[in-house]
Amino acid sequence: MKSGNTVLVSRRSRFFSGPVSRRCRCLAQAVTLPLAMLVATGGQPLIAGAATPLKLMPLPKSVDLADGALVISPHSGLSGFTVATGTGADERMTGATRRFLEQLDRTCGGDVRRANYTPATGAATLTITSGGPGNAIQSVDEDESYKLTVTPTAATLTAPNDLGVLHGLQTILQLATLQGGACVLPAVTIDDTPRFAWRGFMVDVSRHFEPVDEIKRTLDGMALVKLNVFHWHLSDDQGFRAESKKYPKLTSVGADGQFYTQDEMRDVVAYARARGIRVVPEFDMPGHSTSWILAYPEFGAAAATSLPVKFGIPQAELDPTNEKTLKFIDELVGEMGAIFPDAYFHIGGDEVEGKGWLANPRIMEFMKKKGFAKPDDLQAYFNQRLLAILTKHHKKMIGWDEILKPELPKDIVVESWRGEESLSAGAVEVYIGILAAPYYLDAEKTSEMMFLADPIPSDTKMTPEQQKLILGGEATMWAEQLDYETIDSRVWPRLAAIAERFWSPQTDRNVADMYRRLRLTSLELEDVGLTQITGPEKLRRNLADALHPAALDTFAAVIEPVSFGDRYEEQKTDGLSELDRLVDAVVADPPSRQEIANEVDAVVVGNAIVAAPGTLDTVAATQQLRSRFEAWEQVSPELMVWAARSPRLSDIGPRARQLGELGAAGLAALDYLRAGTVPPDGWKAAQMAVLAEAAKDSALVRFTFLPSLQRLVEAAAR
Repeated sequence: MKSGNTVLVSRRSRFFSGPVSRRCRCLAQAVTLPLAMLVATGGQPLIAGAATPLKLMPLPKSVDLADGALVISPHSGLSGFTVATGTGADERMTGATRRFLEQLDRTCGGDVRRANYTPATGAATLTITSGGPGNAIQSVDEDESYKLTVTPTAATLTAPNDLGVLHGLQTILQLATLQGGACVLPAVTIDDTPRFAWRGFMVDVSRHFEPVDEIKRTLDGMALVKLNVFHWHLSDDQGFRAESKKYPKLTSVGADGQFYTQDEMRDVVAYARARGIRVVPEFDMPGHSTSWILAYPEFGAAAATSLPVKFGIPQAELDPTNEKTLKFIDELVGEMGAIFPDAYFHIGGDEVEGKGWLANPRIMEFMKKKGFAKPDDLQAYFNQRLLAILTKHHKKMIGWDEILKPELPKDIVVESWRGEESLSAGAVEVYIGILAAPYYLDAEKTSEMMFLADPIPSDTKMTPEQQKLILGGEATMWAEQLDYETIDSRVWPRLAAIAERFWSPQTDRNVADMYRRLRLTSLELEDVGLTQITGPEKLRRNLADALHPAALDTFAAVIEPVSFGDRYEEQKTDGLSELDRLVDAVVADPPSRQEIANEVDAVVVGNAIVAAPGTLDTVAATQQLRSRFEAWEQVSPELMVWAARSPRLSDIGPRARQLGELGAAGLAALDYLRAGTVPPDGWKAAQMAVLAEAAKDSALVRFTFLPSLQRLVEAAAR
C-alpha cells in the first residue's frame, strides 16, 4: 500500500522492496455512523442541569443520565468521602481502591493521600460490591463488566469480580468534575461491558530499549482507557531483552547491555495484573533472531557477526533441523513461561525469508528428504515442533499472519498485520484471530483513521459464528524511530482512540465527540505519569536553547511527523540515528487539524461543531484565524534565524519560510472575504502554488492545515 507517495513494503521495515508485509499495514476504514447509544444533546452526553459534557473514554455500553449530582467535596477535600467494600474484596481490589482515592484527590482536593484507607462499614459515599476475586492467572474470557449508579446521595459500583471493579473505578474518576465550587459526580446509571475480550498494545523494546519506569507508566495509561493486554516484544535482531539464567549469553552477548532482569520482569507482570492487564511476551522465532544466533551460533542456520544497526530482515534464522535447537527452545520457553504466567506465548513467526536455510547444504538436504519445496514448508514444520513445546509448558501459541498454515490446529491465535481481509479469511477457516493492521501507531495516522477502523466492521461478511472467533485487536508501536524520551508522544493520546474502538459499541462513530473527549483524556494521561504533552515541550526548549521557545511552539502546533517509511527514505534511519530533531518534538494529529478545519468551516459555511457545546460563529472564527495567521507571519523570521544558528534546526529553514507565506495567504483570503471583493487575476494561482510547495515533504514534518487553508483560499477566490 501507499502512504503519501511512499510505498510501504515491510512489516517492520516498510522501506524495503518486496511484497507488502506486517510492518507497514496502515489502512483504516472511513465509514461514519451516528452515535445513538447515549441520551445526549448533539451527540455529547451532558450532566443534567449543567453545561459540562461527559468526558468518558472509552464510552460505556449504556449510559442513563438523571437530574442532580453527588457532591463529593464542597469545601474541605475528601476527608468525608467514605468507601465501603463487601466480602468480595481482595488484595487487587483494595490496592485499586487506594490508587482510586489518591487520583480522586488530585481532582477534588483533600487529604486522602496522607490517610490510610480503611473500608467503611454501613452506609458510605461509595459502596463497592464484587462477586469475588478474578482468576489467579488472568484469562482472556473473564467477565469484565460492571454497573455504576450515582444518585445525589450515594454511589454504588457492582461487578462479578474485581476486574469489573477496576474498570468501574476508572469510570468514576472520569466522571468527577469541579462545578460551582464543589467536586461532583453526575447522577447517572452505567451498565458497561467491553465489546472485545482482547484489547492490546504492543511495545517493541528490541530496537530501542525502554526502561521499567516507562513500561509501568504505559501500563498506568492502559488501565485508564481499559486496555487489558500488554504485548511485550522482547526479542528481535537488534537485541534480546529478557534475562535467561539458563542461557546467559542471550543478554551478555545479544542485548548490548540493555535488558530486563528476571526480577524486573516479574515486577512488571505483578504491576500489570494489579491493574487488570495481562502480559503476553513475544520471542520472535525462527526469523529475526540475530541476537539469539550471535549468542549461541550453534543454533543458527548461518553465523551472525554483530547486532545489526540497520533495520530490515537480515539472514538470521534458527536451525529447525537441529534437535539441539529445539531442546534450547524447550528450556527457554519453560524458563520464560514461569516468569510470564499468561496462557498465551507469542512466537512472532513473521518475515522468515529462509535465506540462511537455502544457503546451508545440510538444511537443504533435510528439506529434500522431507519433501519441503520452499522455506514456508520448513517453517510450518518448525511451528509444529514449537507447538508441541508450548503445549508441554501449558502455553497457547499466538503469532503473526505467517503461522496460519493448515499444518497447525485451529486453536492457535493469529495476529493479523495483513489486514481485515486476512483476519476474515482466517475466521472463515475457523482460526481465532486479533487485528493489528490498522493500528500501527508509527505510521503517524490520525486518531480518526484508527478510531473508525474496526476488527469486525458493520459491513462484514463473516457469519455470527465466525465473528465469535475474532478476539479483538492490538495497537502496535515499533521502536526504530523512537526512544524512552519520545515514546509517550508517539503513542498517546492516539492509543486512547483505539482503546475506545476495542471497548465501546460498534455504533460509536461520532468523530467530533471522540476528539473532544480525547483532548480531555490526554490531560488525565499526563496526570498518571505519561509525558506526551510535557515531553515534546521539554525537547523544544532543548532545541531552541530557550526557556520559552514561543516561536518554536507556534510552529510545532501546526505540524506533525511524516510516517515511518517517509522518515526512513529521507533520513535513512538506523539504530544510531539521533532522535532529537524537530520531528521528535512534535506529535501526530495535533489539535490544530480539527481546530483550523472548524474555524474555516465557520467562515466559509457558517457552521462548525467545536470542542465545547454549541457552534462557532463566523466573527469569532474569523478572529481566531486572523490571530493564527498573524502569529505565523510573526514567528517565521525568528525561526529562520534559529535554523541558521542551530545544527539541530538547520533543516527547518524552508518550512519556516513557508509558514510565513501560508500566514500571508490566509490573511489575504480573510481580507477579500470581509471586503466582499474579488482578488486580482493570478492571486489564486499564486496561493495555490504556495500551498503545493508546502505540501512537499521537508524537515521530516508536514503541515496539518493545508486542506483547510486551500478551502479558505478557494472561497475567497469565488
